[in-house]
Amino acid sequence: MGLIYRRFLDGHSRVYCCSECKTHLSHSEALMSKAFQGHHGRAWLFHDVVNIIQGQPQDRPMTTGQHTVCDIFCINCQAVLGWKYEKAFEEDQKYKEGKFILERSLLCEVSA
Repeated sequence: MGLIYRRFLDGHSRVYCCSECKTHLSHSEALMSKAFQGHHGRAWLFHDVVNIIQGQPQDRPMTTGQHTVCDIFCINCQAVLGWKYEKAFEEDQKYKEGKFILERSLLCEVSA
């Protein structure tokens, strides 16, 4: 295995980190919506997330219909953080494709 390269997000008003190891994941400007539900409660939709490992795609039935998603994990500690939408089967859900869900209970915030 090689060295793990982690991106540090600076220059943003708020940075969201892995609650286990504090690795930077995303920032407030990438936050699209706080109106989602995850496995552990509230979840947020982001258009850009860094320092993650993506799992294998799988079809899952969700409250908004069938989606193909990949679980996402912290690159440093491998904690499960949420998932990435790969494909939405319903036309009105296509906006989620390529976006990320981070579960609020698995994040911590750092203010600038």
